[in-house]
Amino acid sequence: MNCRVCDATGLDLAVDLGLHPWANHFLRKEEIGTEPFYPLRVVFCHQCRTAQLDYTVKKEVMFSDHTYLSGITQSLNDHFRSVAEEADHRFFADRGDKSVLDIGSNDGTQLRHYRALGYDVLGVESSRSIARMANEAGIPTINQFFNLDVARSLRRRFELVNASGVFFHLEELHSVTEGIRHCLAEDGVFVVQFLYMRQIVKNLAFDQIYHEHLLYYNLATIDALLRRHGLYVFDAVLKPIHGGSVIAYVSKKPGRPASARLDEMLATEVRERANELPTYQAFARRIDRLKRLNLDYLAGRKAAGKRIFGLGAPVKGNTLLNHFGIGVETLACLVERNALRQGLYSPGRHIPVLLEQELAAAPDVYYVLAWNFRDEILRRYADLLARGVEFYFPIQPGVI
Repeated sequence: MNCRVCDATGLDLAVDLGLHPWANHFLRKEEIGTEPFYPLRVVFCHQCRTAQLDYTVKKEVMFSDHTYLSGITQSLNDHFRSVAEEADHRFFADRGDKSVLDIGSNDGTQLRHYRALGYDVLGVESSRSIARMANEAGIPTINQFFNLDVARSLRRRFELVNASGVFFHLEELHSVTEGIRHCLAEDGVFVVQFLYMRQIVKNLAFDQIYHEHLLYYNLATIDALLRRHGLYVFDAVLKPIHGGSVIAYVSKKPGRPASARLDEMLATEVRERANELPTYQAFARRIDRLKRLNLDYLAGRKAAGKRIFGLGAPVKGNTLLNHFGIGVETLACLVERNALRQGLYSPGRHIPVLLEQELAAAPDVYYVLAWNFRDEILRRYADLLARGVEFYFPIQPGVI
């Protein structure tokens, strides 16, 4: 394959997780056993140093009617509020007329916070059902896959363009990036949020690898992509959301000076060899050790007669369940708060999804697939902790 960012050839295998179903394809009962499996491999480009998948599940399959909702967790809602407030305070607080375009706007959670700050808001969301939900909630949302053609059809410019957790999904990577440049006002700011591959490797958060995530950026590699389209990162900050995400601030003009914290983050990537193939190969070996640690723990709890439920049914949880080979013989169910997944089954392992209110009693152990919301989960279930229910987090930064 050619590199998704720079078109180079000769990419090398970095991480091979085997065959996996599309992780966001939660199954109806009649679909169990019919889901297709696809290669899940991360390859490394020696020219631009971007880690990326070498197999693409078509965007129409993955994003036309998915079930992910960004407004479910309080932590994410609070994060989106802080993103909007910081961007407005830094760049546009003194401007009367201001507008924001959100790419992959989901249920409008991020846009609600911009609207509260006086912005004219517009979302572009690929999922039909979720775009409908956003519109019904009063957030203007276009149901399309954003690209350059869509950008041109809008016939307007925006002071701020936002992309939260979508920029690593892009099959039409260059068309989307060019579309962002087209929509951005000359003095505008593009706020892009992405899972930080340096943190994924550091935290051993391999479950962030799934078919929706086509690209795995560090700052040096996303900068290479953006510069190809006349966009320039001038500031960045690491936030804890999703186990470690970067918020990068981008302009159309190269004249803005790079911030000290951006320079330090780029220097850290060099110092830690974050953009080198051996780092990814070592990451793959650590995944194998993490698998053994988790399976030994679960086997021990089962042998002790404990009843174990999965907590959360996040997309990334299906990477972990399928790679570790964990099914209904170990986890009786996955307990969720997202009503769109009620009555469905996890792809590949076929574990039933139940809503919290459907449970007759708590389990002895919660195996926490939504580990990235650890603090919120421990607060929410403090009463269960006090009653002796055990919460096990399969991704434990610093353990391996």
